[in-house]
Amino acid sequence: MRQNTPILVIDRDTGTEFEEVILGEGYIRWAYQDSTSSLVERLLFRSKLFSKIMGFWYDSPLSRGKIAPAIKALAIDESEFLKPRNSYRTFNDFFIRHLKPEARPYSKDDRDIVSPADGRVLVFPRLDEDTFVPVKGFPFSIHKMLPGLSDRYVNGALAIIRLCPADYHRYHFPCAGKISDSKDIDGALHSVNPIALGSGPDVFGENKRSYTLIETEAAGTVCFVEVGAFGVGSIVDTVSSDLVNKMDEKGYFKFGGSTVVLVFEQGKIDFSQDLIDNSALGKETLVKVGQTIAKVSKHEAERAAARSR
Repeated sequence: MRQNTPILVIDRDTGTEFEEVILGEGYIRWAYQDSTSSLVERLLFRSKLFSKIMGFWYDSPLSRGKIAPAIKALAIDESEFLKPRNSYRTFNDFFIRHLKPEARPYSKDDRDIVSPADGRVLVFPRLDEDTFVPVKGFPFSIHKMLPGLSDRYVNGALAIIRLCPADYHRYHFPCAGKISDSKDIDGALHSVNPIALGSGPDVFGENKRSYTLIETEAAGTVCFVEVGAFGVGSIVDTVSSDLVNKMDEKGYFKFGGSTVVLVFEQGKIDFSQDLIDNSALGKETLVKVGQTIAKVSKHEAERAAARSR
């Protein structure tokens, strides 16, 4: 990505394009685009120490004064909050806020796969073997992202949901199923901003991440991946086993930009056409948790219906 190129995103609700507001944009561009900043990049973005220090600070009452300026700068809708802003003791309390249940409606149709988080979505309807390429980024491999697990997802489908500080930072199950496995993978904490993706670090193969396998009735085994990023103090899964329902809370990210990746086996789902069209143009689409992003493929839905008879 060229220096100072704006990040443009399509709002799914309105169909309009807008420029993303980036907290700390100057620092991110300096670290990832300035040829003189390699030492800074190593110290800040490959070492987790700085992110941990930020996490401790945002967990302290001293950070409370940052809440009101963040709401204003990021134009966050307070009417969706379950609790008022003055009830949060720290910035992270605010950051992992709950929303009113009616703020995120969703389809009850079992065939609909919903977005697990608020965020900017890119979809890949069919992977080129094991490879996907985010907006103006470098090729990434599911073999590196999911070591020892990836073969079942070759030629499958994948969705990237990129969260920004303005977003609701709890994530939810995109469909019903049974958790069969989960694993934490340690790693770096690169930024997941497109500025960083366009500058070379293997965010999906190097960053700290966790995956959960969800066995479903008709969508096969869905792999739900949480990717940590710069400034993220923790990936916290509040549910890690047993049967789950669509839109049950799965966990939350503490302060920072973060990403959820959904990986599907070949032929199991069909992404929504607007997401396919926007992604083909190299444009992310802003969606809200609970909005339908895919449907179980007709063939798989028919097979599931036949099994249930």
